[in-house]
Amino acid sequence: MNILVCIKQVPATSKVEVDPDTGLLKRDGADSKMNPYDLYALETAIRLRDKEGGKVTVLSMGPLQAESIIREAFAMGADAGALLSDRRFGGADVLATAYAISQGIKHLGEFDLILCGKQTTDGDTAQVGPEISEYLEIPSVADVTKINEVTKENMTVEMELPEALEVVKVDFPCLLTVEKDIYQPRLPSYVLKKAAKGREIPIYTLDDMDDQDEDHYGLTGSPTQVKKIFPPKTNTDHFTFEGNDEKQADQLCDKLAELKFI
Repeated sequence: MNILVCIKQVPATSKVEVDPDTGLLKRDGADSKMNPYDLYALETAIRLRDKEGGKVTVLSMGPLQAESIIREAFAMGADAGALLSDRRFGGADVLATAYAISQGIKHLGEFDLILCGKQTTDGDTAQVGPEISEYLEIPSVADVTKINEVTKENMTVEMELPEALEVVKVDFPCLLTVEKDIYQPRLPSYVLKKAAKGREIPIYTLDDMDDQDEDHYGLTGSPTQVKKIFPPKTNTDHFTFEGNDEKQADQLCDKLAELKFI
């Protein structure tokens, strides 16, 4: 089974600077890590490969520093990896991001299964995975919590809905976005990290894509744009009520009314 896992580098802290001109997160040089949900997708891919045979490739899009999470994927057991890195990809919304990744996947070749984390911790839209499948014209299943059966032609999975658990059979090639309950991700292996130390990570740009129209990528190719990003304001205001129980209750009631909670 030829499996591709889409992974993303996200900020390792909530204290991320925002570019005042573009309103975008400043990712270059910021402390970062692999998106936690992508760890579950990677673990799923490795387990499937170990059981069914085949190869696991990881693909990421971002600045050159994103190579570090590809190296981390190697240390967990991925066989190969590639990076999409071009400033012309920058500032993309979910649609332009999904399009660029789908073009990167087409450049890499054909895959039986594409796995994505349910969502990313810096965007939380949960839209990129399903949109990739639309661009690739393959079926997709979101919020997968369990893989029941795998055959040569298809796989049966369980997907978690708000009020139900649905079992779905989907033919290959297909794309799944997985929930965090599917498997517990393994820790990186020092032995695998050392063995993959010199492994090549190809870096692809817009010039390597089949579609090289810049209007389809980045800010230009994004039908939606973030108007403003700002850190949440912290509020340390507090109140102290004194007196007996009855007086404190009256003071609390008056304060709630003043704040228009009641």
